[in-house]
Amino acid sequence: MQHAQPPITKYEQFLEQAQEQMLAFERREREFRKREREERAAQLHLPISRDELH
Repeated sequence: MQHAQPPITKYEQFLEQAQEQMLAFERREREFRKREREERAAQLHLPISRDELH
């Protein structure tokens, strides 16, 4: 027998959406910073090791 999930409150729904948006923002920020590092390295003709990209 499965237990019914209690209804999600507006506050819980808000927190869930906020967390999803924060995770999406963090992913975009990581990608942006990675591109910035690569562009700066290319301008300065510096080699980039894969370890530094993470």
